[in-house]
Amino acid sequence: MNNQQDMSAHRFTQPGEEEVEVIGGKTHLWHSKPGFTATEDLLFVRVLIQPGEGHSFHYHPNKEEIIYFISGTAEQWLEDEMRVMGPGSSLYIPKGVVHATYNRSDSPIEFIAVITPASAEGPVTVEVGERPA
Repeated sequence: MNNQQDMSAHRFTQPGEEEVEVIGGKTHLWHSKPGFTATEDLLFVRVLIQPGEGHSFHYHPNKEEIIYFISGTAEQWLEDEMRVMGPGSSLYIPKGVVHATYNRSDSPIEFIAVITPASAEGPVTVEVGERPA
């Protein structure tokens, strides 16, 4: 390991040090994204969704995503297929695939999303709103 390595490229993130973004009933706790870490290719976010809230149908034209559920029960959609997801469940979402996550339970859901690349041409997210036909 090179001791002359630029240490700004490294980042430890302890609880409470995340970059917080609140959108309605969703809280995004960013652990890695451009401008917060030196990453160029990777987004890592912990998401909390309150009961009755969700992220409506959308897709990422130029990004892949993996979601790993930590707690709670989620109604997870991939195009026209719905699955109930709980702790330990995960899914892979290819570029351009419409998906949505809803919390229909009485307690918050928590998951981690890993998205790549961090930067890409075009829109990051395209909101569809309704379930695809």
